[in-house]
Amino acid sequence: MITLLIADDHPLYRDALKGALSLSLPELTLKEAGDLTATVDILSNEDIDLLLLDLHMPGSNDLFGLLHIRKLFPDVPVAVVSGTEDSAIISKIIGVGALGFIPKTASSSDIANAVQAILDGDVWIPASISDSVEEVDEAFSALADNVASLTPSQYKVLCYMRDGLLNKQIGYNLDIAEATVKAHVTAIFKKLGINNRTQAVLIATQLELEPPNK
Repeated sequence: MITLLIADDHPLYRDALKGALSLSLPELTLKEAGDLTATVDILSNEDIDLLLLDLHMPGSNDLFGLLHIRKLFPDVPVAVVSGTEDSAIISKIIGVGALGFIPKTASSSDIANAVQAILDGDVWIPASISDSVEEVDEAFSALADNVASLTPSQYKVLCYMRDGLLNKQIGYNLDIAEATVKAHVTAIFKKLGINNRTQAVLIATQLELEPPNK
């Protein structure tokens, strides 16, 4: 019996995925999560054979959710399910360790084929875009590895820095003390090997994805 985790914040889409997979792959046991925290909790406590991950669910924040999960659970295969079909974004997704990319427009049969291929150890990308997917360079791979070492709270602070917020504003938005924000910023600089906010913004921008197409 194969156990699959669907991590998506839209219950209707989770239900649609469950329906498509149950019809084509009846031997599956399906688990669900609606945000990154719940996803990590399930992965920590259960044996999951494949994670289907929505990059735009709460806590995931662009590529961070994928990077964070790959860092914590390197042996769990991950396929990203997303509304975007931008080849540059898909290249990054595959480049940082996802074993598949499934568009939310995919048919039930394509979803089932993708899941089966990934369970068999293959990388699955829709044939229509496979030729346009490129390998990411070593610099991006190193950057992604550094970002994966951040905690979810630190990544939130990084994103707020990217948006131009000051420490006081970040503290207000996260409901934490300004001193705590400063501690997060110090930790972010150390983990990313940088020494100013401008460099932090450049890094965060490289990980930013298009707004969710839902």
